[in-house]
Amino acid sequence: MKKAQKGNEQSFLQLFQPFEEDIYRMAFLYVKNPSDALDVVQETAYRSFKNIKSVKEAAYFKTWLLRIAINCSLDVLRANKKNVQLYEGTEGDIPNVIQEDIDLRVTMDGLMNGLNESEKSVVMLKYYEGLTFKEIGETLDIPLGTAKTILYRALENLRAEMEGDERYGQ
Repeated sequence: MKKAQKGNEQSFLQLFQPFEEDIYRMAFLYVKNPSDALDVVQETAYRSFKNIKSVKEAAYFKTWLLRIAINCSLDVLRANKKNVQLYEGTEGDIPNVIQEDIDLRVTMDGLMNGLNESEKSVVMLKYYEGLTFKEIGETLDIPLGTAKTILYRALENLRAEMEGDERYGQ
């Protein structure tokens, strides 16, 4: 970490590369486009290399990277002025890290699109990345209690939306 903070590119790459797939997966969940997701990974690498001196503890490097990736993803969405939409490529075009049952993906995308950005971020960090509430709070720069409240509100919204769907009704 110290070498990377002094500008050593090789040291930075050794720190960054283990998290590239996580960053790509997080970006893809936001932008729904492999090309844009790769752009987010590249922009995350650039911003993190440029600002690595601001990392105080190496233990928080991953959460710091994910925070940058989320911000970059939101920047891409704003720049493209498009809503988050379902992936429109053919099933064979979907990257291996995103392969999953098509019906489940359609359902989850529809449900996730019903959440606001803070709810979506907390749900993705908790269930896709497996972060603790403390790590979510640090990543999104919100208090621990707020992270819990947002998650429980999002889950309640998802539950209500699913119960309203005839396929899941009683």
